[in-house]
Amino acid sequence: MERNNILKIENLHVSFGPVKAIRGVSLEVNEGEIVVLIGANGAGKTTLLESILNINPSREGSICFMEEDITRKKTEHIVASGISLIPEGRGILPLMTVMENLQLGAYHFKGNLNKSLDMVYKLFPVLRKRNKQMAGTLSGGEQQMLSLARGLMSAPKLLMLDEPSLGLAPVVVNELFQILEVLNNSGYTILLSEQNAKIALELGDLGYVFETGNIVMSGDTEELQNNPRVKEAYLGV
Repeated sequence: MERNNILKIENLHVSFGPVKAIRGVSLEVNEGEIVVLIGANGAGKTTLLESILNINPSREGSICFMEEDITRKKTEHIVASGISLIPEGRGILPLMTVMENLQLGAYHFKGNLNKSLDMVYKLFPVLRKRNKQMAGTLSGGEQQMLSLARGLMSAPKLLMLDEPSLGLAPVVVNELFQILEVLNNSGYTILLSEQNAKIALELGDLGYVFETGNIVMSGDTEELQNNPRVKEAYLGV
């Protein structure tokens, strides 16, 4: 079944002074897919995600979301249009309660707040138990769950995650990726940047391999898992 294109990036270039962080990157995300970005730390994955939100403005190229050119739009407009980023390092507000963090996540949401809360509490029952607790006192895994839950509060059309497994115990990583699979099965489109290539490729539909700001390989995740170069460089085989 053919899926509608939700995000299209063409020939994107992003620089920090003389340093070229993204060099001519093009990629697409279709509705209902999980698209994964794999590559070493510093390869440009985070820069790309932040450029989609115009946090890192592009020097050249275009970004279209839901058939709207958002390349030069303000970050607030892009977020309000339906893109949510779960940043590396979680980005929660530690001196605010779990509930206050979730309410902030719904800042641009025009729907039923209680319905969104019920949804995230079903996914993350521990957050309901700790809704009055300061976010900074949660465990690392609970903070990552809160970060994801906060991103879901706006009912995004595209959910982007940057290194969600970073610093988490393997059992928590497995639980998190199971939740991402549930979200995808319920209709969420996901763009996932992840150093743990094995678990990312097992979850995703399509993959892009980043090296020094370039996409050096792309394709079906099953093909990438069987690619000798990917196996050697990213899967430890």
